Amino acid sequence: VQLQASGGGLVQPGGSLRLSCAASRRTTSNNGMGWFRQAPGKEREFVAAVDWRGSNAISADSVKGRFTISRDNAKSTMYLQMNSLRPEDTAVYYCAAALRAVPSSRSGDYRYWGQGTLVTVSS
Repeated sequence: VQLQASGGGLVQPGGSLRLSCAASRRTTSNNGMGWFRQAPGKEREFVAAVDWRGSNAISADSVKGRFTISRDNAKSTMYLQMNSLRPEDTAVYYCAAALRAVPSSRSGDYRYWGQGTLVTVSS
């Protein structure tokens, strides 16, 4: 599985962006998917994850109520809708696919990774 993340860019605080993650082939019932991010000088951290059907999602406390993860298996694409963006959300965002069907916050559960897309929140 190859993953291609897109949709990053420069946005002002309080603004919105939608990230997309396109998979190279139709995702299967084994593939939970997730978003992680890495800010300059910091370790990669979990953002949000969704199960194979898109019916069960989890997210980090720092983004709860602001970010929404979803997926469209017919299009082999996962999304991250980011609202009320803050400067501390600035990071490279990575999408990933796991070998397990349930959502996970652990990076070690993910087998496939996209190349990342940069999100910069600044006025």
